[in-house]
Amino acid sequence: MRLNLPLTGAEELAAVAEVLESGYLTQGPKAATLEALVNDTVGTEHAFAVSSATTGLHLALVGLGVKPDDEVIIPDFSFPATANVVVQLGAIPVFVDIEPDTFNLAPALLEAAITPRTAAIMPVHAFGLTADMDPINHIAAVHGIPVLEDAACALTALYNGRPAGSLGTAGVFSFHPRKIITTGEGGMITTNDSELAARMRVLRTHGAVRDGLFMSFVDAGFNYRLSDVHAAIGIAQMAKLDHIVGRRQTLASALTERIGSVEGVTAPVVPEGSRHSFQSYVVTLDEDIDRDAVICEMRELDVETTLGTYSMHLQPYFRERFGIPDEALPNATRAHRSALTLPLYPQLSESDVDRVAESLRLAVERVRSAPAAARR
Repeated sequence: MRLNLPLTGAEELAAVAEVLESGYLTQGPKAATLEALVNDTVGTEHAFAVSSATTGLHLALVGLGVKPDDEVIIPDFSFPATANVVVQLGAIPVFVDIEPDTFNLAPALLEAAITPRTAAIMPVHAFGLTADMDPINHIAAVHGIPVLEDAACALTALYNGRPAGSLGTAGVFSFHPRKIITTGEGGMITTNDSELAARMRVLRTHGAVRDGLFMSFVDAGFNYRLSDVHAAIGIAQMAKLDHIVGRRQTLASALTERIGSVEGVTAPVVPEGSRHSFQSYVVTLDEDIDRDAVICEMRELDVETTLGTYSMHLQPYFRERFGIPDEALPNATRAHRSALTLPLYPQLSESDVDRVAESLRLAVERVRSAPAAARR
């Protein structure tokens, strides 16, 4: 059983064929339509289709004016792209620990991380659950710092009734095949800040503006556009959005119910007032359970699993550059070693959910009963 399968079919094939037949393959009317659809979903005024969420985060940080030697606060537990875009600007990622139950940035630790060099705060909505944005935004407002949501996993997620991507200065979604919808590769920036939107519009396309018959290049911009081929896939995917998310939530509820009796496994939580998109279904194993051994056991049972995501300070580049001790980020360190992602996607059946839960139970039992030497 695969960890994830994007829900694609005849509609996406037809959409791509239409673009190929039109001869208009680069960013064009399809990209604009996809931007409008995402704006409607998120409730923002501006949306910018980009080639990936990573380029979207980079573009947004440039638009916000982040420069070399500035600091950007991020949670330590995230895919490394969150920190990479900061480093690529010559800025410094400041890693903050997470809340162990939600995997999201701990607002109580935010104030202590702010310095005169802090140029942005970038909370991550881990696995499709929004960070606790009200206290984050309050602290940011007191210090006059913009908030950029890494909402890669969180399309349709809600925080107190408000959509992810509309909760900060700007938000960035991913359309990678493992995300809620896919364009193959691609992403989207959303914002209500018209000045920021104007800067990103120019920077996204080589720093160019239309000046009569020709382009005038007013900045050293990027080529971060999304092609109409990719956007056409996204339009077809957006027509399925309600079904995709509804099915994910139904399956997540069923999986939570079934693994409730598996000793040593904690299901994901959904705080009151939040709606989880369940881009990934991530459980936490007790510390005495070897997560990597569970992954191997489930592979033997033909069920694909993986880690939750990465504690970035543990990765070789960041370890060598910053040398942050594990005890400074205890929750992220533990999550890196004990979080486990289980299969969850719309095509799964109820019997598939039964199989995932039973395989998890068997794998945990086997790992716990293995001799200590075999677990090392």
